[in-house]
Amino acid sequence: MFSKYWLCNHCFVRKKRIMLSTGQNSTVLALLVMFSLPVGSVAGDDQGGLISRGFVFERGVYPTNHSSTIVETTIGLLAAWFGGPRARDPQNSIYSARYDGTNWQEPRKVVDGWDASARCQCWNPVLFQPSHGPLMLFYKAGASPEAWWGMLATSTNAGVTWSEPRRLPDGFVGPVRNKPVEMPDGSLLCGSSTENGGWRVRIERALKGRADWEKTGPLNDPLVVEAIQPTILPHNRTTIQILCRTKQGFIAESWSKDAGANWGRMALTKIPNPNSAIDGVRLADGRFLLVYNHSPSERNVLNLALSRDGREWETALVVEKGQGEFSYPAIIQTSDGRVHITYSWNRQRIRHVVVDPARLETRPMEP
Repeated sequence: MFSKYWLCNHCFVRKKRIMLSTGQNSTVLALLVMFSLPVGSVAGDDQGGLISRGFVFERGVYPTNHSSTIVETTIGLLAAWFGGPRARDPQNSIYSARYDGTNWQEPRKVVDGWDASARCQCWNPVLFQPSHGPLMLFYKAGASPEAWWGMLATSTNAGVTWSEPRRLPDGFVGPVRNKPVEMPDGSLLCGSSTENGGWRVRIERALKGRADWEKTGPLNDPLVVEAIQPTILPHNRTTIQILCRTKQGFIAESWSKDAGANWGRMALTKIPNPNSAIDGVRLADGRFLLVYNHSPSERNVLNLALSRDGREWETALVVEKGQGEFSYPAIIQTSDGRVHITYSWNRQRIRHVVVDPARLETRPMEP
């Protein structure tokens, strides 16, 4: 079923002259169906747990599309990303598309970067549906990551329409790249970071009601570990782990034992990281899934790793590998138990991959 679907919607057919072993050395013209894409290539489709792989769109509104996010709503999955003419262009805006279980609808612009009378770029959208209240769309606006600020729009109809965006309180960025975690008291724990004067991770908390915010100080010394863009893995009501992108060639981690109020020293793990975004999720069965680039220097391979305790990780799936860049992934588990991953494909399109976590086949992680 998967191969047929992917062939009909996402393959490229090229004419090639091939030799057939017929005993007469005849040359025939045949159609060779290529299950690969012009620059990148996909990993083996027979990997345990892999259900489907496709694109959110074949052609975007603009040529550059990057940094996707995905959420489950009452009327299907919703993905968002920023797109525009090129990187760091003032015309870059937030776009979204809805998945009905079979097809993705056409992308549409959700918000742009107007601020007073100036046009500025939009960055890194983050979709999140809290247990109570409207769907939330966090994003950043500004000329660069060193100078951007946090924005928030909400929707009461699962992302069909959105409120007028509002700026977060001064000094707050919100979830900088990955989805927040809703705490038992109704507050949202947001993995945040700043890049001006060195890379520093911090945790911001939107209190219940979302009008009041608080934040920690920096969780890392950039002279020791330069880290940004944490993903949050809750272990229980009080124990929380964050994993972060770094410039040191490995993912970094920090732990809290008091529900995010205080954090331990940030340290490098053994999981490679090529200075590229990561994302993780706690599954319904208590295990953890991490999507990341398993390389200290390249973004040409995207991987899934599985852990039972957040400390020891095993290789679970090669999501994509080949020539090109496959980066900035987002990962969620939906109510049917399936895992959905979106990521940037060469910063041109957004890839969508569906995984059954119960069928993943793990093996020891290699350096």
